[in-house]
Amino acid sequence: MDEATARIEELRDLIHHHDRRYHVDDAPEIPDADYDALLSELRVLEAEHPGLITPDSPTQRAGAPGRATFAEVRHRVPMRSLDNAFNFDELRAWTDRVLKRLDDSVAPVTWACELKFDGLAVSLRYEDGLLVQAATRGDGQVGEDVTANVRTIGDVPDRLFDGAPAVVEVRGEVYMGLKSFADLNAVQEAAGAKPYVNPRNTAAGSLRQKDASVTATRDLSFWAYQLGEVVGGPQQVSHLETLEWLESLGLPVDVHRVHFDSVDDLVAHVATVESARHDLDYEIDGVVVKVDDLRLQERLGFTARAPRWAVAYKLPPEERTTRLLNIEVSIGPG
Repeated sequence: MDEATARIEELRDLIHHHDRRYHVDDAPEIPDADYDALLSELRVLEAEHPGLITPDSPTQRAGAPGRATFAEVRHRVPMRSLDNAFNFDELRAWTDRVLKRLDDSVAPVTWACELKFDGLAVSLRYEDGLLVQAATRGDGQVGEDVTANVRTIGDVPDRLFDGAPAVVEVRGEVYMGLKSFADLNAVQEAAGAKPYVNPRNTAAGSLRQKDASVTATRDLSFWAYQLGEVVGGPQQVSHLETLEWLESLGLPVDVHRVHFDSVDDLVAHVATVESARHDLDYEIDGVVVKVDDLRLQERLGFTARAPRWAVAYKLPPEERTTRLLNIEVSIGPG
């Protein structure tokens, strides 16, 4: 291996490491200027040795040339929706149905809880640890190819860490944090342009830009919550164990995930989330509750549209106060 090749590989490993520390662990080890210097050195070396550029290089993500194709992508494992519960009575009724289906052979049932980010569902396909395709959910059977745009999202690794299986499809949510949304609207207003309405619609629109360099300016985020197709991966026994495995591969997962053996404790947690939603730096529209045991999930199965082992508790819409400035009365003819 010559000196240039060795240095390029070293720089890529360093940058991937610091990407994890920044985006996944939330514990950066070096200043932004030092990170930028590493990336700049890598760009120079790759420009001098273009034959050494690989798809998983950090230089091939944010701001890199690329256009989304929006070609149809058929999901190998359907991306189903979730049934909803709109109040605590409906949430308890759902847990009752689950327990009734499982009868008395299982006790207690552990309930896994995650925040329901208000964003756009996507599926990321990795082969031998490399990101090869990203697709929207679409109708659950067929989505759209948004690979070029997803590569611009800092939270999405181009290359998973050691231990990645031959194939793993990761389902998750693309969203825009509140600070990123405010910063984007500040730029809009400074340019005399119309501000965006809300983070969710802005994230969805940003992900569907034809030019990926536009998406790269939108500071989108991602978190993983489920597996699709997996070939050659380890056997997990619980949903929360699966999330820990995804995190070990370098993917961000919900840091607020918890589990309960008591339905009363589960309901109390949802009430706490509802009262604390304004303390978060992103918008949520609910809490997703799942049966944690994957063997029990398999026993419960699916309806035509949704899993029986999961439900989305939907938080009530946020109430906002509007100040009335003026009333103009006009009288029409007649």
